[in-house]
Amino acid sequence: MAMEALLRPTSTSTASGADLKGGVVSGNTGAQSTAATGRTHALQSASSAERTIGRAAPTASPLRRGIGMQQNQGEVARAQQALDYLERMAGQLEALKGDLSARLSGRGAASRELEARVRQLAATLEARRQQAGDGLDAQLDFDAVKGAQQRFRIQGLDIASLKAGGAQTLGFSVGSAGGPQLAAAIEPGMTPEEIARRLDRTLAPVQVRAGLDRDRELVFTTRESAFAGVKDAIAVTGRGRVDTVALPSSLAPQAWELGNPDALRQSLREVVQALARVRRSQDAASLALSTAVARTAQPEIPTAELAMIARDFTATAASHDYESLLAITSALVGVSRERVHALLGLR
Repeated sequence: MAMEALLRPTSTSTASGADLKGGVVSGNTGAQSTAATGRTHALQSASSAERTIGRAAPTASPLRRGIGMQQNQGEVARAQQALDYLERMAGQLEALKGDLSARLSGRGAASRELEARVRQLAATLEARRQQAGDGLDAQLDFDAVKGAQQRFRIQGLDIASLKAGGAQTLGFSVGSAGGPQLAAAIEPGMTPEEIARRLDRTLAPVQVRAGLDRDRELVFTTRESAFAGVKDAIAVTGRGRVDTVALPSSLAPQAWELGNPDALRQSLREVVQALARVRRSQDAASLALSTAVARTAQPEIPTAELAMIARDFTATAASHDYESLLAITSALVGVSRERVHALLGLR
């Protein structure tokens, strides 16, 4: 808190340069009245000022850390929001898993209670975009970097038709973006993986990616928040504007049948799979949160270094050197007690 004491405003002033509180205020007056003396001592104090500036450099670290903290706030908020939502989702899935298992064993809850749990889960899934932030997608997968992704298909653009079409060059445009650089050459004998990679490289500049699903069929992805502007804007050479179909969530409790053992077992499998995805996403969101927080970690400035900075500042402020005092008073313009507290609070 030595720096705070040095910067605390005061109404008292004294002609003595030895008193720090008066040094900053009356030093200018003394410097103006003894300008010749100040200029005589300018060269002698230059090395002291340089030493002060060099040693005071660590005081910029809290400011840089504060800027870094602001840059990470979005990542922290995204991860925290997803974690809160995933915790509620995990609780509901665990409860539903227990009810379905008990129902299959003949000792479960009544049908109305089970249906109420299913409706609650469906409502939570429906509110995902509002409650989980932009890091969790409809498949309950979390991505701290890319954000929530929307998976979709382009009608008429599938592995079977591309392999059957022989050698061809597909030109793409998404809205006003397009041109020769968005052209993919499909050659005979290419595997599904090669086709997907070729399309992926072609569409990457317009923030659309291509890949294969578990059935080795083409699936395209883009950021969920951008999908509204993409879905009706894709055109392919020779086909014009093409239709896209958004892929729904793999978890659709509103479509479950709960009236027979086979349907109950299928619903239980889907719940178990969804719970596994939720656990993976919880781990991913927790890692993203801890990483973002670690980037804003603020190591303590050693006490000895702080004391050295304070001593150098005191020595410079107590001098009658015009150049040094001009640098200090210019730097202190607008510095209030509240600002000092705010800066110290970043440590």
